[in-house]
Amino acid sequence: MHNVACIGCGTIGAGWVTRFLVNQIKVKIYDPTPYAETRLEIVIKNTKRAYKNLFPNKTINFKNFEYFNEISPAIENADLIIESVPERLDIKQKIFENIEEVCSNQTIIASSTSGIKPTDLQNEMKNPERLMVTHPFNPVYLIPLVEVVGGNKTEYKFIKKIIDFFNSINMKPIHLKKEIEAFVADRLLEAIWRESLWLIKDGICTTSELDDIVRYGFGLRYAQMGVFQTYRTAAGEGGMRKFLEHFGPCLTWPWTKLMDVPEFNDKLIDLITNQSDQQANGLSVTKLEQIRDKNLVEIQKALEKNNYGAGRLIKKARVKKSP
Repeated sequence: MHNVACIGCGTIGAGWVTRFLVNQIKVKIYDPTPYAETRLEIVIKNTKRAYKNLFPNKTINFKNFEYFNEISPAIENADLIIESVPERLDIKQKIFENIEEVCSNQTIIASSTSGIKPTDLQNEMKNPERLMVTHPFNPVYLIPLVEVVGGNKTEYKFIKKIIDFFNSINMKPIHLKKEIEAFVADRLLEAIWRESLWLIKDGICTTSELDDIVRYGFGLRYAQMGVFQTYRTAAGEGGMRKFLEHFGPCLTWPWTKLMDVPEFNDKLIDLITNQSDQQANGLSVTKLEQIRDKNLVEIQKALEKNNYGAGRLIKKARVKKSP
């Protein structure tokens, strides 16, 4: 796919743009909001900094994009359209209506939605068979995972085409066989988020202490092994069966409040906000993004040395010949 358009250029949309740019793909962009171009400039700077460290010998044209004031010329002749507009079904469906007025029925429409089911997105479409969810993760230019989810009317040939494309740009597409609200990754994150809210609200720990528990503890294991392989390894030679037999009874213990949610009132918001502000210690969001990206690069380089996890994609990209 050589003709790619990005509709919406916020944090996620801009991340998609630079993911394509580093893979030598020209991008057409439509976003009528006044801050979109400024946001893209920031993301381009972050991407440049990250890839200079990750691929120091790679030449990248970060000017290989074009902005449009109207949607029609941006999507004309597009092979792939990435939609990254706000999480409102009516807004997304209006975008899809505009796309179908201009593009052929072979143009793939991929939504970056974090939780809307593709079947719901397809409801008002004339040619729903080419629409699917492709849910990425911020920063898109560094984190390879993308959840690919088809709706009831999505044809598999389009899913296969997008999966092949994502593989070609060093991403890790995971095709979910069934659709569900929020897909997989966000459901896992939501579980941790809800439990975290309780722990802060009940005064068990502060936001800083909770983050340290993650980044100094199980977060290090999750980055390389995920959930099930982490537990399998923890059980020793007995493997997963031993782990399940040993820790299975814990599921009946009062170790979580996941079935309940704390009242999200001003008091809780102020508590979390104040602790988080103190934790940031004066660092701006831009500076935190730079720190995040630098660490993500080094983590993936470390995994590359052992040809493991996300490092495999970096190793593959390093030896890949330019098109």
